[in-house]
Amino acid sequence: MDKQALRREIRQRKRAMTEEDIRRRSVALAQALAETRLYREAKTIYGYLSYNQEVRTAPILEQALREGKAVAVPKIFGEEMRFILITDLSQTASGYGGIPEPIADGPTANDPAALVLMPGLAFDAKGRRMGYGGGFYDRFLAREPQHPTVALCYDFQLLPQVPTDPHDVPVDLVLWA
Repeated sequence: MDKQALRREIRQRKRAMTEEDIRRRSVALAQALAETRLYREAKTIYGYLSYNQEVRTAPILEQALREGKAVAVPKIFGEEMRFILITDLSQTASGYGGIPEPIADGPTANDPAALVLMPGLAFDAKGRRMGYGGGFYDRFLAREPQHPTVALCYDFQLLPQVPTDPHDVPVDLVLWA
């Protein structure tokens, strides 16, 4: 199946989920993430704010803030994505493509060891990832490849194999529920 057809199929399956199913799976994924060494050892979390039927990340980011971790979320500047530090999730508003992003343009996070939570439409057990098509995370990780990465997804987003391009950057760990 090509990327466009696969994107359509996954989007359709996500739209069919109930709010309760999203909540239940998101809680399970937040717990699974909190138990990983990558999360426990991270001083900074480069997260993302959920959009549409994505795994709900707000509770993860709020917990990280309560634990004293620095939290940054992406903001788009033309073709570049930067992670902006926030101290409260209310410091965000609808931005690029309707996706929540920081209201402020800074300060930009600068932790080369920050754990990056990776959104996406499909993943496989080898960490290959198919994103939404903008390439923002792939370009960011090409510039800063040392970051550990974790993808959070629903079980139907984990496939035997994901079609990739040479510029696609795999993730270190995929968690699903």
